Amino acid sequence: MNTFNPAWRLVRHMVATGAACVAALTLAGCAGPQLADYAAQRPVFDFRSYFNGPLLAHGLVTDRSGQVLRRFVVTMRCDWVGDSGTLDEQFVYDDGELQQRIWRVRAQADGSFVGTAADVVGQATGAASGSAFRWSYTLKVPAQGSVYELQFDDWIHLIDERTALNKATMRKFGVRVGEVLLSFTKL
Repeated sequence: MNTFNPAWRLVRHMVATGAACVAALTLAGCAGPQLADYAAQRPVFDFRSYFNGPLLAHGLVTDRSGQVLRRFVVTMRCDWVGDSGTLDEQFVYDDGELQQRIWRVRAQADGSFVGTAADVVGQATGAASGSAFRWSYTLKVPAQGSVYELQFDDWIHLIDERTALNKATMRKFGVRVGEVLLSFTKL
């Protein structure tokens, strides 16, 4: 075997690069926060209690580099009947676009939640622990004449009885493409 052969060096480089990528992806998969990390934090996030009645939210959408793409305001009306809730979100974007999303949410016996909306693929799933709530779903997002299915990993942290902060990471094929940041105020 001739280690000075350019083809052999290319193969070695590709194998080494592949191994490094697999190692990095394995470590990255273990690096994120887990709901249990917030179990001892107070105040305790009660999803049904917080998302009940009127709320106002201010937010922005960023691309993967952090550049702000859009800003928006959301007025919400949230109502619960037993274990079933309706979260009616009315969006007003900085360019004047109006959008509505109506979530139908059900509390599960184990304390978790499932939800649906017209632009959500399948069901959203969520759960709370301590001051945090994690909500995961795939959303159909229109952009530049196309509709993209983006995976959302939403983390909502209760700051006090009226304020919650939300950071949602958007991914496509496992690659982070942007974030949504929101500040909720319970009215």
